Parts: sequence; C-alpha cells; structure tokens
Amino acid sequence: MKNKFDKERLLLGVSGPVIALLTAVVLTSVVLVASGKSPIEPYSIMFEQATFSDVQVLIINQAGMYYLAALAVAIGFRMNLFNIGVDGQYRLAAVVAAIVGAKVALPGFVQIPMLILIAMLTGAMWAGIAGILKVTRGVSEVVATIMLNSIASSLIGYLYLPEVFGVQVGNNKTTGVMHESGWFPGINMGEGVGEIYGFVVIAALLGVAYWFVLNRTRFGFDLRATGASESAAAASGVDAKRMVLTAMLVSGALAGLAGLPLLLGDTHTYSLTFPTTIGFQGITIALLGRNSPVGIAFAALLISWLEKASQELDLQGYDKEIAVIMQGIITIAVVVSYEAVRVWGQRRQQRRVGIELAVAAAENTTELKKEAAAR
Repeated sequence: MKNKFDKERLLLGVSGPVIALLTAVVLTSVVLVASGKSPIEPYSIMFEQATFSDVQVLIINQAGMYYLAALAVAIGFRMNLFNIGVDGQYRLAAVVAAIVGAKVALPGFVQIPMLILIAMLTGAMWAGIAGILKVTRGVSEVVATIMLNSIASSLIGYLYLPEVFGVQVGNNKTTGVMHESGWFPGINMGEGVGEIYGFVVIAALLGVAYWFVLNRTRFGFDLRATGASESAAAASGVDAKRMVLTAMLVSGALAGLAGLPLLLGDTHTYSLTFPTTIGFQGITIALLGRNSPVGIAFAALLISWLEKASQELDLQGYDKEIAVIMQGIITIAVVVSYEAVRVWGQRRQQRRVGIELAVAAAENTTELKKEAAAR
C-alpha cells in the first residue's frame, strides 16, 4: 500500500508542471481569441524559433543565469526562508567583480577564480545582512531583502559614476572594460550562431553540488530538518539560528554568481543595459522546479525559451507579452497544483495510517480472544 501511495504521489508531482503548461496554453489562447487573433499561430512561431541554432544558444545562455539565481532561491526555500533579495545580490556582486576586473590584471588562472570569489563574497555579504537581522532582531528576511534590493540599486548607481569607478561611454555609464585575463572562455557553436557561455558548465556543476550537499551531507540534513521544523531540529542538537544565517550566506554566494555568465562571457563590463530581473525570475523557476536541480534546469530552459522565442512575435503582428502572460499563468497553476498534491498526500497518508492502526487493533483483539479461550 505504501509503495502504491508513493507512486501515485510521484505521478501527480511530475504531472503538475505539465498540467500547468497546458493550462497556460489554454488560458492564453482564450486571451488571443478574445483579442481577435489566432490562438495557434503564436505557438507555431515560438516553436519554430526554438529550432534555430542561434536562438538555442541564446536560450541556453539565459537559462544558465536563471539556473544560478534559482539555486540561490532554492537554498532559502529548503530552509523555509524567502530570499527575495537575489536580484540585488547578483547585481551588486556583478558590479564589484566588473570594477575589480577592470582595475586589476593578473594571469587568467588567477584572475578568473579571484573574480568568482569576489562575486560570491559580495553576494554572501549582502544576504548576510538580512540573515543577521533575522537571527538577532527577528526581522523578516522578506522585508530586509526587499529593502536591501533598493539600497543595492542606489549603491550600484554610485559605484559606477564616472567620478568614482565608472567610465562614461556616450550616453551609457559603464565600469570600464575588464582585462582579457578575466574573460571566461565560451564554447564556439559556429559562424553566425554565437558562443555558449563557458560559465554554463560551472552552473551545471553547481547543480550537482547542490544535490550532493543537500542529500548526502550532514549539513544538508540539518538544513532540511531546520526548514521542516526548527523545534525538532533544535531538539536533535541543531543550532537553528546558525543554520538560518548559514543558509542566507550560501544563498547569497550563489546569487553572486548569477550575473557572471554574461559579465565574464559577453559584456565584460557592467553598464546601464545589464539585466535587472534575473533574481525575480529565479523565484519563479525555483517554484516551477520544486527546488530540485533537475526540475530547476527544465524550468530555466522553459522560461528562457518563452522569453527568447517570443521576440519574433512582434515581427509577426503579435504581442510578445503573450510569453509574460504564459509565465504568470504557469507559475500560478504550478503553485496551485503542488498545493493540491500536498493536501491530497496528507489526506492519503492520514487515511493509510488510520487503516494500519485499525488493522493493528483488530489483530490485538484477536490475540486477546485467543489467549482468553486458551485459559
């Protein structure tokens, strides 16, 4: 019975994202029909775009950044923490790494690890502020990280002023071009196709490390146990406050890497055009992937495909905001479906436990009757 229950629950859990995607397609089609447009052609255009090699490279590169941001969010989720400050953490880390990369020139085998370490330490430091406020003053990490996002934006604007560390290039403000020793080599996919950021490989390796640490180490067990129940974890000797702070530091360190695929592999500078929503997309992707490294990878590719493939819609007479509508519907549908699976699972488990207790009670009654008859 237990195996049957687990299989049914797994089936529902896997089918959740599929149902969510189908729901998004149906509801978006309703919007298209209501606006007097074809409910089929936009999807054909987007699927066709995904067959082009150059678009595939763009999707993979974007997914790599989203994957890192989502891993950072997932670390917090596993601790029952909502690190909504990933956006500020990765942008601040990127601008600090860009400034150091433009001012310091070392051999590549030293420069690149140094820039990665600087980005991780910057992200961890910024997230650590929220962690310290939570464990010492009980300040909600949601409120603290939202405020820190705003502060980070102002600090970034100050750091790359021309009179501070910035360089004015026309109407654009930048941190200056980084030394080539800090450029992360990419994977050339051919003429006219472009390069896959080499940092995408690092992102994949971090996904493996995330799975191993959470599922095969004592630290991962303590983190999951504290997220499930702080009181139960404390009873087993885990310092809940220390775990909260550690989780925020690790989450911030991973967030600090989210902008590096683009910074080290393409732009080689931080400017006004640097993306500013990767952290918030990471929240969506972590929810879609249910904090699983494999699930997050598929979710990152899905969101990246919706973004990159939808750009062709503008040229075909459709609004590319169709993809934004789909993202929102997918997120809502997945959250609802996962909650339904959780409630269903709890009820099934309660029913199963009730049956097992009833069977045990019946067996005990039978044994008592036999003993009484033997006397």
